[in-house]
Amino acid sequence: MKPIRALLVVAALVATLPGSASAQRRPDSLGADWRAQSDQARGGVQSGRLVPLSAVIERIARRTPGRVLDAGLEGRNYRVRWATTDGRRIDFIVDAETGQILSAN
Repeated sequence: MKPIRALLVVAALVATLPGSASAQRRPDSLGADWRAQSDQARGGVQSGRLVPLSAVIERIARRTPGRVLDAGLEGRNYRVRWATTDGRRIDFIVDAETGQILSAN
């Protein structure tokens, strides 16, 4: 079974467990404004104003081998939380309009 399919199956099973209904009622479990940020980023990419987050992640991966922990739009920038192959965590701040990496801490 492909890993993503296995993850979806587990998520579906967990959703049916007793007590999980309260977790499903919290639409803001990812943060109160995550949906608005997602819609803003999608609209920006579709209109050509913003670089797709996937392109930003590819650029970071070429620069610093590892994987994404979390990513999202914060104002005019993307914040990408990254786990390096040697176990460090780096927060990349990337200009969402140009794709330029502004900082890596």
